[in-house]
Amino acid sequence: MSSATRPLPAVTPETEFFWRSGEDGRLRLQDCRSCSSLIHPPKPMCPYCRSRDLGVRVLSGRGTLFGFTENHRFALPGLTPPYVVGEVAVEEDPRVRLTTSVVESKAAELVLGMQMEVRFEHHEDVWLPLFTPAAVQPEPSPLPADEIDPADYPKLVRPMVSTKKFEDAVAISGIGASTMGRRLMVDPLSLTIEACERAVADAGLTLDDIDGLSTYPGGSADSGHSEGGVTALESVLRIRPTWHNGAGETPGPGGSVIAAMLAVASGLARHVLCFRTVWQSSHDALMREGGIARSGSGRASGSMLWTMPFGGVSAAHTLAQTAQRHFHEYGTTRETLGWIALNQRANAALNPTAIYRDPLTMDDYLNARTITTPFGLNDCDVPCDASVAVVVSAVDVARDLAKPPVLFEAVGTQIIERLEWDQSTSTHEPQVFGPSAHLWSRTDLRPSDVDVAELYDGFTFNCVSWIEALGFCGIGEAKDFLDGGHNIARDGLLPLNTNGGQLSHGRTHGMGLLYEAVSQLRGEAGERQVSGAHVAVVSSGGLTPSSAMLLRSSP
Repeated sequence: MSSATRPLPAVTPETEFFWRSGEDGRLRLQDCRSCSSLIHPPKPMCPYCRSRDLGVRVLSGRGTLFGFTENHRFALPGLTPPYVVGEVAVEEDPRVRLTTSVVESKAAELVLGMQMEVRFEHHEDVWLPLFTPAAVQPEPSPLPADEIDPADYPKLVRPMVSTKKFEDAVAISGIGASTMGRRLMVDPLSLTIEACERAVADAGLTLDDIDGLSTYPGGSADSGHSEGGVTALESVLRIRPTWHNGAGETPGPGGSVIAAMLAVASGLARHVLCFRTVWQSSHDALMREGGIARSGSGRASGSMLWTMPFGGVSAAHTLAQTAQRHFHEYGTTRETLGWIALNQRANAALNPTAIYRDPLTMDDYLNARTITTPFGLNDCDVPCDASVAVVVSAVDVARDLAKPPVLFEAVGTQIIERLEWDQSTSTHEPQVFGPSAHLWSRTDLRPSDVDVAELYDGFTFNCVSWIEALGFCGIGEAKDFLDGGHNIARDGLLPLNTNGGQLSHGRTHGMGLLYEAVSQLRGEAGERQVSGAHVAVVSSGGLTPSSAMLLRSSP
């Protein structure tokens, strides 16, 4: 790939029709001959009617501008910031959205709902479908509605298979965290061991008592998102677990804990050690310095196949467009997101382990450098080096351990929304509505019973999405609920991310939020302790399959 050529997709027999469609200047998508639906990305079966009678349809090349974000942060070969990543809903079936580059127009000239036309850009054996505003523009049209209305998610929740809940059989008995910081330049496995030893000691157990290991995402340490998983830890501890788990396709990063709950409830283990280690800040520094070889010199594939050729290399590019549509539909503003960032920073000021503790004002927030519109620097979580561990134990045993157990009231894990990022829920972070509706179907508690909320905040907008999906305010009402930050302060209606969240405490992929929830329910949070905290909700993830947990203190 030359330095002047943008990243190109890997072309396979299944995708060749799309990537080479522009050779004759015509846009093509897969279609179902049985129900006439367009299908994107291509699949071996129609997801609408499950027919296998599939073909390829030539399209007009026209569509509606469904979203756009001007990227200022990420640079790619052939794509120098600023550049615009967009989504276009195709005219023939607006359920299909194509992630694309918006060309021949400045971001300031773009309006959601305007009409777009395809322009193909030829590189080697690929014709990339880019889009530009149509020469003749009618009044912008309303954006196509999502396939599922937010009010309908509870109707799609599967009923409980039994009145006996597995959550009642398990509890959190111990928590631990390693040293936390930026660019610590230490072996990530050493961070894992430190957190695990502290969690086991906090439970009043020894490593010999641990008979299960569980982590997310497992696998290699090469990416900065793992220490090497169960394989690496067990090679050191040698506890000979009767059960173990390490996987990325779980209900969010917290899926490792839910898997542990199931293992303990079923009798496969009694005490499962769950751990999550990140060392991205050191990893990225080493990569910049040449200490770690850069990967990805080949063509885009997998989850990046449909976005990287157009500059969409980060979850930020998807969520920025989702936030933009929330702004468009409900009148949300950057200040709405700012109250999330300011709240997390105020809480981090009381947390000695937080990465960012200096005061943050609304002016600071609004004037910070742009990452990808509408997100600025303080809308994004902070990469760090850290490990967090929790011990999940059988509840009957946990009651006799060192500290009162924190009990599980309910979990929500159901996938209801589409999983492809740019084809899923358009006004909220995808994969929050399903788990939220599922959570409330497994308990008699209601949102008004929650004393503290630890909600996944890889970006400020994640919190907005979880707040509305979990029912702490109505859909589209976050602007009013968050205005001034009073409702989410430690003494407000919904104390939010009391440790500083991932925005200021550090990106621990949700496990730091679980650690904080346990600390609050035990009354061990020090200066940031919420008075009378007995019920906590913790959410994990978003975009990818996610989960939510409802915890309560021991009576």
